[in-house]
Amino acid sequence: MSGTQAGPPPPPAGGRALTELELELERSSDVSAPEQAEEHGLEINRRSVLGLGAFLLLSIAALYFLLPQIAGLEDTWRRIDDGSPYWMLLALLLGIGMFGGYVAMFRGIFLRAGAARIGWKASYQITMAGLAASRIFAAGGAGGLVLTAWALRRAGLGRRLVADKTLTFLILTYMPYMAALIVCGLGLRLGMFPGPAPFALTVVPAVIAVILTAIGVSTVLVPTDLQRRLEGWTDRRGRLGVWAQRLANLPASASAGMRDALRHLRHPDPALAGALLFWGFQVAVLWAGFRAFGDAPELAVVTMAFFVGMFGNLLPLPGGVGGVEGGMIAALAAFGVDAGQAVVAVLLYRAVTFWLPMIPGVIAYFQLRGTVERWRHERMAAV
Repeated sequence: MSGTQAGPPPPPAGGRALTELELELERSSDVSAPEQAEEHGLEINRRSVLGLGAFLLLSIAALYFLLPQIAGLEDTWRRIDDGSPYWMLLALLLGIGMFGGYVAMFRGIFLRAGAARIGWKASYQITMAGLAASRIFAAGGAGGLVLTAWALRRAGLGRRLVADKTLTFLILTYMPYMAALIVCGLGLRLGMFPGPAPFALTVVPAVIAVILTAIGVSTVLVPTDLQRRLEGWTDRRGRLGVWAQRLANLPASASAGMRDALRHLRHPDPALAGALLFWGFQVAVLWAGFRAFGDAPELAVVTMAFFVGMFGNLLPLPGGVGGVEGGMIAALAAFGVDAGQAVVAVLLYRAVTFWLPMIPGVIAYFQLRGTVERWRHERMAAV
């Protein structure tokens, strides 16, 4: 939550992130135990914040001094002096809207699950704290997932419900991603949208998105109670049966998450609207970045380059720093966009959606700890 899920949370690194999530759910199985109140395995402290800050400063310095020299863009930074402060301010406001959509999606999903405690305030704290954790504890997005699972368990949600709804959140987050790759990729290639349409950046990503979507939707064929159905077989297979039953959790949760995500599609609600706003505002931030330093490319080109560049999140880099920037700049250049303008536009986008939100994210982490402590006292008083 992550997936929800750069500005955007990086796609979880497969089994690693899910294993971290399962471990957190196992650790927090007894939500009434006071001694477990802070056992989320993640601690944002001065050392971790300073470490990330130093890394970001070094990254910015490298981008500022080295990238223009390597790419032959010595005049790139002169564009900043001529940038429009009004478009930069608009980019900042659009970035705020992006996180508003993210919070709305999170709240919509868990409100439907009957989590009365997960209101707007708690949703904001959990999502923003998860964002900070995914940056500070670089583990393919697992840091944010673990922190989110810990907070939801403290809110009183059952272990299986947290797992299912977390997958719903991730699936709903990346549904617009897949849809954009298919619509914009094929639309550009077929001439439905104006702009250049290199095969490798339009058809190939669209085909990959179709395959991944088909695989994801096919999980609805898996029974959501697969683990229960295996009980009789596993009892006769000893240790092998135990492992088989544990492995059944993932496809069963994936099926439940996909079924729930499809219900959000059939009956549109704030969660679905939040997912669309989350990505739509991000593309708008990048577009405003281009307008701040000149003319913007065609909207379909900006959208396609944005989503293709997001694959840089899959690189094993802390928080995806460097991978997303490089991926977007390379994709934009392949579409024929001026490389110098692409550099400053992408860096403005990353500043608005990645670097600046780190401050409220760390603040939200400490606010969330206070909220969790209040929930604990409420449970103890009720007992």
